[in-house]
Amino acid sequence: MQENERREKAVIMDEAAIGRSVTRISHEILERNKGVSRVAVVGIQRRGADLARRICDRIETIEGVRPLFGTLDITFYRDDLSKRSPQPTLSGTDLPFSPDGLHVVLVDDVIYTGRTARAAIDALFDKGRPDSVQLAVLIDRGLRELPIRPDYVGKNVPTRHSEQISVRLAERDGEEKVAILE
Repeated sequence: MQENERREKAVIMDEAAIGRSVTRISHEILERNKGVSRVAVVGIQRRGADLARRICDRIETIEGVRPLFGTLDITFYRDDLSKRSPQPTLSGTDLPFSPDGLHVVLVDDVIYTGRTARAAIDALFDKGRPDSVQLAVLIDRGLRELPIRPDYVGKNVPTRHSEQISVRLAERDGEEKVAILE
């Protein structure tokens, strides 16, 4: 069943809540890494890239320095590629720096099974060897299949397997909200 065929059960974040989460995550990244001198923020295509850009903007506003920014397309790193689509949509990787020696913060919109994060780590290590990899997500819905835990979470939303989280961002969707679909 496609997202547009599901019924919206509840809106769990509005524009203001998303903005507050991005601000908090940005502050937590700065605090944990003692600034951004060796930090790169890398968004997982598509909405993770939009959120990563927002985090970089917020960090620049707070610190006066913009962290390195890049995006990863993990399509061919997925272990479920054959199940997802016969014609995968590629969004492109744009990593204009080597991750060698950096603290890389991977950003995604939702963490669920952990498989997307695992694929992103694989894609990142094909580009180099960072000193550390941290994970930031807007929504942690639980139900992990792999032992992966985000370092920064906008909101924890326990869900059932039958539910879906819909993240809508202005730059991609023309609206700002996070909803549970059933």
